[in-house]
Amino acid sequence: MLPDPLRFSSTLASSSASFPVGGRECSAAARNGRVAVSRCLVPALAIASWVMAGGRLVAEGRLSAGCFALGVSVVLVPGLSGVQSGFLIRALLGTYLAIMNALLLLLYRGLHYQVAVRACFLGFVCGCGLLLSFGGSSWKHFGWYLCSLSFFHYSEYLVTAVINPKSLTLDSFLLNHSVEYKLAAMSSWVEFTIEKFLFPGLKQITWLSFFGLLMVLVGESLRKAAMLTAGSNFNHIVQNEKAESHRLVTTGVYSWSRHPSYVGWFYWSIGTQVILCNPICIVGYTLASWRFFRERIEEEEITLIQFFGEDYEQYKKQIPTRLPFIKGAKLEP
Repeated sequence: MLPDPLRFSSTLASSSASFPVGGRECSAAARNGRVAVSRCLVPALAIASWVMAGGRLVAEGRLSAGCFALGVSVVLVPGLSGVQSGFLIRALLGTYLAIMNALLLLLYRGLHYQVAVRACFLGFVCGCGLLLSFGGSSWKHFGWYLCSLSFFHYSEYLVTAVINPKSLTLDSFLLNHSVEYKLAAMSSWVEFTIEKFLFPGLKQITWLSFFGLLMVLVGESLRKAAMLTAGSNFNHIVQNEKAESHRLVTTGVYSWSRHPSYVGWFYWSIGTQVILCNPICIVGYTLASWRFFRERIEEEEITLIQFFGEDYEQYKKQIPTRLPFIKGAKLEP
């Protein structure tokens, strides 16, 4: 039986409550934010425990849930919110991450360690995002972005573990999606940092960042709804051979869009840049995502027509893609 990292994170949550948040310089907003995050984390851990106890997840899924929660528990590090020195904050975070990695190395080996370290790191990034979001700093919107990015990648793995565990691999985290994806992410960080120092007011347009957050939430919800609706028919890799279990899904969100998971991802990706108020990357992400999904949908629909024949052709005529100016593969006259 795999060790349960949720026990460790729950112990950390209960023990950290006895420590002072610390620091006369700590603002009221930071203290209140820390309390709010702590209160939100406790039921989140309880929900994760309930899901794991339900037995619907394979071992890797249960492991990832516990390790993600373990990473998020960085918000409960005693005194972190009261530290004013940027160097000291980075040192504390680096120390925490090193301790978590050492713990995982002691508990797991091989594939289980690879799953655990990825889930824990994504949880750690999410926790850092929560600290920035509720800490009252000028980096609040970047905190929203970190939470959105880390949760997206982790939830891709978790939902795959639920709906199609046979296809579950380390690639299900989508952390190694492509070189272009990594370059796009890094370019958004560079743009945000440069513009924050040159045009600080540009990064404080709260209503615009909030609109981006709504785009992210809607896009994320639509994509996960599509994955759950498709069930075992969903796969991160376009399938070239039809399996006996493959079925044409036309119900739920698929009765509104032929490719709801792509629609959700498209608006999620743009929303992340709206959160950051990155004008260059908003345009760049829109164009790059549109081109990627246009080519992906055309490629996928050629395969779907081969799989399902007239059934898919009729479905294609009735239901649009819901992506702007993308009609999919052309049908033969």
